[in-house]
Amino acid sequence: MRRLTLTWKLFLRITPTILVAIAVIGVLAFRSARREIDNIYDAKLINDANVLWTLLEHQIEEPGNHPPRQVKDMDFAMGNQLAMNDQADDYADAHIFRLWKDGRIRIFTNGAFPESVPAQRAGFTELNYANERWVVYSLPIPNTGIVVEVGEKRALRDTLVSNIMLNLFFPLLVLVPVIGLLVWYGISNGLGPIHGLVRQIRSRSPDDLSVIAIDALPRDLLPLGMSVNQLLSKLDRSLTAERRFADQAAHQLRTPHAGIKLLLQMLAHADSETERETILADLTASNDKATRLVKQMLEAARISHQPVELRVVRLYDVTASVIAEFGTIITLKRHDVSLDGDEAAEVKTDEPMLRLLIGNLIDNAIKYTPAGGKIKVSISPEPGAWTLSITDSGPGIAPQHREAVFRRFYRVNVPEVEGSGLGLAIVSGIVERLSANIALSTPSPGGGLHVAVTLPQA
Repeated sequence: MRRLTLTWKLFLRITPTILVAIAVIGVLAFRSARREIDNIYDAKLINDANVLWTLLEHQIEEPGNHPPRQVKDMDFAMGNQLAMNDQADDYADAHIFRLWKDGRIRIFTNGAFPESVPAQRAGFTELNYANERWVVYSLPIPNTGIVVEVGEKRALRDTLVSNIMLNLFFPLLVLVPVIGLLVWYGISNGLGPIHGLVRQIRSRSPDDLSVIAIDALPRDLLPLGMSVNQLLSKLDRSLTAERRFADQAAHQLRTPHAGIKLLLQMLAHADSETERETILADLTASNDKATRLVKQMLEAARISHQPVELRVVRLYDVTASVIAEFGTIITLKRHDVSLDGDEAAEVKTDEPMLRLLIGNLIDNAIKYTPAGGKIKVSISPEPGAWTLSITDSGPGIAPQHREAVFRRFYRVNVPEVEGSGLGLAIVSGIVERLSANIALSTPSPGGGLHVAVTLPQA
């Protein structure tokens, strides 16, 4: 199914609203026109009744019992002048007049109601006669027994209202397509900045993630443009970091692979069993280093997009479990490792990431602490958080290197310790994903390194 464009969607929503508004205006105009025409025609009936009474007052008050007298047909009286205008003739035929005295009709016009239709009550009355609706105004003359009645067909008013509405409707009918075109043009022109923004976004590629121009954007679209620019900046930094990581990873993997290749060549030309065993031992160690490097590189790459699943975790239990995994190497190096703190400490975090974070910190502490050294792990409360502290008795990290060590493949030169420079970079990535904090310092008193990681309290 083909999706509608935003222009079409807005047009299909706005146009019915305009049409409904026109219809409502038409209904209100119809009612207003009908009300005004009723007022005008009612006033005319009142005026006609008063004028007729003024003209016929002396005739009707003459003494004697005179028979009913019909007013001459208007066409005859005016010399058939009304025949020149059919509409005027219809208008004349739509009016009647009756004058009553003492309960009998004395004067009436052609087409007037017969005497069987009684005089109407004072004021305005609507009645049906000969299948037509009439509006009648009755004017009683006080203390005379005389009633003047003037009436006209209701259809006369309805026809006039209909003619007025038709004269309004046809121009509106012609204007509807014009209004539609103007609405379409207005929507298309109004959406121009959005189309321009879309074109700018489409023009971007992994090789060109420069920010888009937002100076000409309307105020409503400015937040969208700023958000897109922030996203482009993040993507640019991310892609740059990934390219740098790929280059550095290729360089770091080249050394162990070259060493393994050299050892394999030496193994092929070994002369004695003792030499082969020595080479095999070195080959195994080199393979372990390469495997560890690959593992850390995969962990560093996975952290940035691995989903975070927050749940309540017992910090003490997880820390003790991670330390136990290093039991063999701790025993070989005769390290004095201690863990203290609140065993009920709970944090809201992602447990796999937390274990990886603690594992890298413990691994670094074991690696840089000389044989027989001490490693102290403690858990202490903070306002709304728990702090995991790891203190070792190794060479420590100088203040000028403490920010750089969180970058990938950056290592402080310690000749007796081998490493890849990825451990603290992985820790830094995890800290960022878990909304935690990490700080490096020198323990007091003495040397070594103190690492403090603050995690949100459950």
